[in-house]
Amino acid sequence: MTGPTTGHVELRPGAYADSVTLLQVSRTVAQLPGVAAAQVAMATALNVEVLAGMGFDVPAEAGVNDLVVAVRLDDPDVLDEVLAGVDRALAESTRRPTGSAEVAPHRTTATALRDVHDEQAVVLVSVPGPSAVVEAMDAVEAGRDVMIFSDNVPVEHELALKRAAEPAGVLVMGPDCGTAIVDGIGLGFANVVSPGPVGIVAASGTGCQQLLALLDHAGVGVTSALGVGGRDLGAEIGGLATREALRRLDADASVELIVLVSKPPAPEVATAIQQYAAGLATPVEPALLGAGQPDLTAAAERVLQRLGHPVPTWPVAEPADPVASVAGTSLRGLFVGGTLAGEARQIVGETLGAVGGGLDDLHGDGHGVVDFGDDAYTSGRAHPMIDPTLRLDHLARVATDPRTGVVLLDVVLGHGAEPDPAALLAPAIAAVAAPVVVSLVGTGGDPQGLERQRAALAAAGAEVHLSNARATRRALELLGADR
Repeated sequence: MTGPTTGHVELRPGAYADSVTLLQVSRTVAQLPGVAAAQVAMATALNVEVLAGMGFDVPAEAGVNDLVVAVRLDDPDVLDEVLAGVDRALAESTRRPTGSAEVAPHRTTATALRDVHDEQAVVLVSVPGPSAVVEAMDAVEAGRDVMIFSDNVPVEHELALKRAAEPAGVLVMGPDCGTAIVDGIGLGFANVVSPGPVGIVAASGTGCQQLLALLDHAGVGVTSALGVGGRDLGAEIGGLATREALRRLDADASVELIVLVSKPPAPEVATAIQQYAAGLATPVEPALLGAGQPDLTAAAERVLQRLGHPVPTWPVAEPADPVASVAGTSLRGLFVGGTLAGEARQIVGETLGAVGGGLDDLHGDGHGVVDFGDDAYTSGRAHPMIDPTLRLDHLARVATDPRTGVVLLDVVLGHGAEPDPAALLAPAIAAVAAPVVVSLVGTGGDPQGLERQRAALAAAGAEVHLSNARATRRALELLGADR
């Protein structure tokens, strides 16, 4: 029988570390002997809320520049040893290899570019959002394409970057560009695909990944997928990067068909971009989400038809132990992919009416579909495709809510994402009394192992689809809403 646990919380003012580093430190500390739970994080409002949900009492004076070390111990006598383990993990995370051949890392993009002689090299920026413009502008002024992985970048910074890039013929991918494939090389959360005749321009990270997964299953390859950031087709930016990306793919003789995928664009920008695309030599297939528009699976099927390729049956893995009946009345969607969440919310809304998108909507009387990758939930935290803590916390609450009728989830594979998402998600799924439907977005070449992930999720009780749209409609069917 396990005895009571002891909690310990301490603040370390000014001890900054990035969210991915702190995720690894937390996992290392959680595995130390005598530790029941551990979280090491910056004291942002969101992280303090998560810590409170875990039962930790964070001091009221905690600020965003403070590091919080929170541990719950099975044995209070190991506290000093555990705190020493925190120090070791933090030190190890910043340690660099030594040796006579070591070169000091560059501190800015500008100094790094002076030592990079490959004119085709792409600059990757992944710093806190408000600081990204400085590094990205160095790349633009040097005439280098840049991928901005950072989120929480002010829209005025994005506009300044893309206006500076336009006359120089530089491609600015992002901000918040999570996925790209450049000349067959994946960047960010890219899936492993074979080269082929399709080029993608994506104002949507997981929308691009859904297309990559569906086309790969159908045996069609993609050589280039140029992300432009989810706001590029909005009224503020006006498609500046989209035009440059379309121009480049049009000039690529290996591209037979371009697919333009986007979250719902501003109507006037969509019209202008489609007029621009009509003047290109390479045909462009739009996949622009929004009211009355086809879903991403339908877009993939249109691509296959235009290429003269047969449309396959999209795979579904049945749960090992299906839920016999649905007791609750609410649909709960917990997503890590913004476009996948938006597509699901659109489909659900067409049938059920109002669908909330906030955390409170997951725990009320109505229906809720939440994107845990939204900027509001990633400030001071790693993206949920890397750190699933926040989603798992809310999934545990949804699991015990009698109002929950069906749970809808996405799992996105690819480089950069969790190495084994099913390891933590499968036990959480098994604890849900209601039916669980999962859209598993990935390819057979992804490092997580598509078939292994599918088998583990199905064994935990989930029905697993490759198509997010099909998964959403199946959730509605189980809820009885399709009638």
